[in-house]
Amino acid sequence: MLSCSKINKSLAWATKAGRLTSSWPASVRALSSSTAHQRQHPLSKRSSNEAEVVIIGGGIVGVSTAYHLAKAGVKDVVLLEKSELTAGSTWHAAGLTTFFHPGINVRRVHYYSMQLYSQLEAETDQPVGLHTPGSLRLITTPTRMDEARYQMSRAAWCQAEQHLVGPEKCLELCPLLNMSTVLGGIYNPGDGHIDPYSVTMALAAGARKYGAELYQNSQVRATSQDSKGIWTIVTDHGELKSKHLVNAAGFHARDVGKLSGLDLPIIPVHHQYVITKAVPEVVELKRELPVLRDLEASYYLRQEKQGLLVGPYESAENMMLCTDWYDNGVPDSFGRELFEPDLGRIMPHLERAMEMVPAMQNAEIQSVISGPITYNAENAGLIGPVEGPLNYWLLGGLGYGIIHGGGVGKYVADWIRTGEPPYDLIELDANRYGWWADRSYTHAKSRETYGLNNAVGYPKEERFAGRPTKRAAQTSALYDELKSAGAEFGFHNGWEQPHWFGLTEEERRYEPSFRRGNWFPAMQRECEGVLNRAGVMDITPFSKFEISGPRAGEFLDLVTANRLPKVNRTCITHMLTPRGRVFSEMTLTCLPADDGQQKFLALTGSGSEMHDLIWLKDWRHKLRFQDGVKIDNVTDSIGCLSVAGPLSREILQSLTSESLDAGSYPFLQAKQLQIDGVDCLAIRISYTGELGWELYCGIGELPRLYKSIWRSGQPRGLVNFGSYAMNSLRLEKGFAMWGAEMNCDTGPLEAGLGGFIRLGKSADFVGKAAVAEAKLKLQQDGARQLRMLRVDSVDVDPEGNESVWLDGKVVGNTTSGSYSFSRGHGLAFAYVPASLGAGTQLEVDLLGRRVPAVVLSKPPLLPEQARKKKPEAASVGSSQQ
Repeated sequence: MLSCSKINKSLAWATKAGRLTSSWPASVRALSSSTAHQRQHPLSKRSSNEAEVVIIGGGIVGVSTAYHLAKAGVKDVVLLEKSELTAGSTWHAAGLTTFFHPGINVRRVHYYSMQLYSQLEAETDQPVGLHTPGSLRLITTPTRMDEARYQMSRAAWCQAEQHLVGPEKCLELCPLLNMSTVLGGIYNPGDGHIDPYSVTMALAAGARKYGAELYQNSQVRATSQDSKGIWTIVTDHGELKSKHLVNAAGFHARDVGKLSGLDLPIIPVHHQYVITKAVPEVVELKRELPVLRDLEASYYLRQEKQGLLVGPYESAENMMLCTDWYDNGVPDSFGRELFEPDLGRIMPHLERAMEMVPAMQNAEIQSVISGPITYNAENAGLIGPVEGPLNYWLLGGLGYGIIHGGGVGKYVADWIRTGEPPYDLIELDANRYGWWADRSYTHAKSRETYGLNNAVGYPKEERFAGRPTKRAAQTSALYDELKSAGAEFGFHNGWEQPHWFGLTEEERRYEPSFRRGNWFPAMQRECEGVLNRAGVMDITPFSKFEISGPRAGEFLDLVTANRLPKVNRTCITHMLTPRGRVFSEMTLTCLPADDGQQKFLALTGSGSEMHDLIWLKDWRHKLRFQDGVKIDNVTDSIGCLSVAGPLSREILQSLTSESLDAGSYPFLQAKQLQIDGVDCLAIRISYTGELGWELYCGIGELPRLYKSIWRSGQPRGLVNFGSYAMNSLRLEKGFAMWGAEMNCDTGPLEAGLGGFIRLGKSADFVGKAAVAEAKLKLQQDGARQLRMLRVDSVDVDPEGNESVWLDGKVVGNTTSGSYSFSRGHGLAFAYVPASLGAGTQLEVDLLGRRVPAVVLSKPPLLPEQARKKKPEAASVGSSQQ
């Protein structure tokens, strides 16, 4: 144990104002040196007050964005920093760098950052202090071994090298370990750490080299945007006009956002790490230790010169939020200061570290660093354009700013330049928290997320702090009704949506697992109920936009790829990017409207509400439809139920006078009708692929509508069903899902969506030329295609992103999957070489075991509509039908 005398002595030393010594990390040392007081370039001396892009914030993220914009040839890139470059969170960061991340596309951010940092010194002739001793994520429990195998099943088709290693290799990599609890580890050879100050200064040198201008001591006092979308940025040194405004202000980002009327759901937290004096056992090492991450004990440990650096993540109960900064703003004087350390909060973690690395037990603390890092509800950054003002870009909430800095700077710079995201990164979408992410929610979730930083990452994971939100409370009556019926809820964009309904005590609880969970019997019961009788599901979380005006049809014809539906008809259509990628999928219904007007209801996924809304509004602006098209987000005012199954017509017919027979109510028909006195827009469509309707009504009427349907359906065997059953049912029909089978990484043709892309329509829709070109290349060698796989799973089912193997080599990856109860085996969509035809024998990695799989020629179960036609009517890549 570290003696109390040593702790107290070190604490007193560390908290003396202004005490920065050579024993601190290079980043801390450098900022206090004379290099921080570089020659200033007063903004007032600029030859013009106009810029293409103005970036607020001189930490690694802002400087990286300036570097990438300037290097790509964007002229007049200006960065404004209120104090000094790297002030804020960058300068005192521990500087960890890793290829690893549970999110597949966030790994692309990490990968790019690592590649950039490795060559930046040669490019700029500036040292970056990059160390690559690798990293080792310790496995100390059987559950952690399952977690490791789960992550490894997703690693083989990604870019970076990663290995699951045994105890012997762990000890070889890190001879200081106490092996009594070590079962193995995940080893990333290229990981390590970097000096945050040096790498930021190298990026700054590169940005200047390519023409960007970086101004220190230039605090932004006000921002405003005129009717033409031009930003005015007011500083103490003058004003700037700019087309684009980038908020990369770190823990000041919330305050900067307020200048433009934005309420950003981010909050700084106190993060501490400890640096020891030289440790004899470390001094004797012949090579640098890999970075250790002891997940169960929730800390990271790396070598700092001849000592050790240990950074714990305290529990939710012990950690500290900067609540005063959230409420009242960051003090103007706070730039490169630190908080007073509190070793008491992190001592339980330090004691665990001393157990794992006994050499620490007699080490003396040299310094304790306690500084602010910015969090949001998930500690996943808020990246991209912000809904509301035009060309306002956010790079905020980055708790891991050093490893994200290079990648997100490149990502946003490319989006600004090209008008579309370079790849899908919706898990970091800047607008994934809506109005419902208020103070209470942000604080509760940030506290929970920090405390669970190293918690086991289960599939289908739910976390419960801050729930239900104010948005979910709008349907509290239905929530209570469904809860009493056994609903186990999942979080969907502020809503609570049933995942399954438990009818027994065993089923009525959340028990996360890497294998089939306690929900499996309920899911089976619900699937069988929908297939054989009927089911009802709350799908209110769907995003809903009303698009109206005299030019609404003309506008939608340009931003969607399918032909527009006629009045009272519905179609499935897609919004494509200029490069021909699938930005969004929507169900589009043409509603009756007054003379000279047009009205459409667009329905998209629950997780892409603001993602899709911004895209629509941005293209309305680009195509100059502002005066002729109105776009209203009506998601919160409209509730929706799905009623599906062979008896759904009979159940609903008993509640309405409108004929629901197939002749008068064909597939994709939309009508206004009353269901037991509730006014509804009823669309004959179902994502289950069974006979069904989606019923849209005022959200206040939703409980009444549900009760009427349940009353009529109970004698007929109606079941409640949730999203887990829905997923299984849509996979059996071969229905693709946006965000899995299609996104900004995929073109519509490789995703099997050709039937929805009308290249022959007269409108020159966004992405049309790119898709036409892609059509010519589809059969080229190396092309990939979406296929459906039968997977012979036993107790672990595919769910997406698993590696697909052929003859000992990785040939692709799954995108989504589930168990098919009607067929008795697993199903998965996967991207594999287009040359692999039906019957090809493959393997899918499920929790460390490669299980047999085979490419199917078509979905195993035809949709209800296709059953009435010849089998060719159903194709694997089709979407909702």
